[in-house]
Amino acid sequence: MNTERIKELAKQAGDDWDHTLESDKEFLKKFAELIVRECINQAHSVGDLRGANDDVIYGADTAAVKISKHFGVEKLILKK
Repeated sequence: MNTERIKELAKQAGDDWDHTLESDKEFLKKFAELIVRECINQAHSVGDLRGANDDVIYGADTAAVKISKHFGVEKLILKK
């Protein structure tokens, strides 16, 4: 996971990251990862769309990959 991004978000949520116990930091990192994985699963559940010319638009895959890269979640399992 992208620890710096999690740190930024935790601070935005009111956490004093610099004075947070390591065990709590690990909890926050895991919690953030679970939320991101849930977002990825939700993006995949949307399915593909049809464009104007009946072309398939693979929006769910694009969204899921973008979310996983943004948050640095590795071992992405694409659900089909």
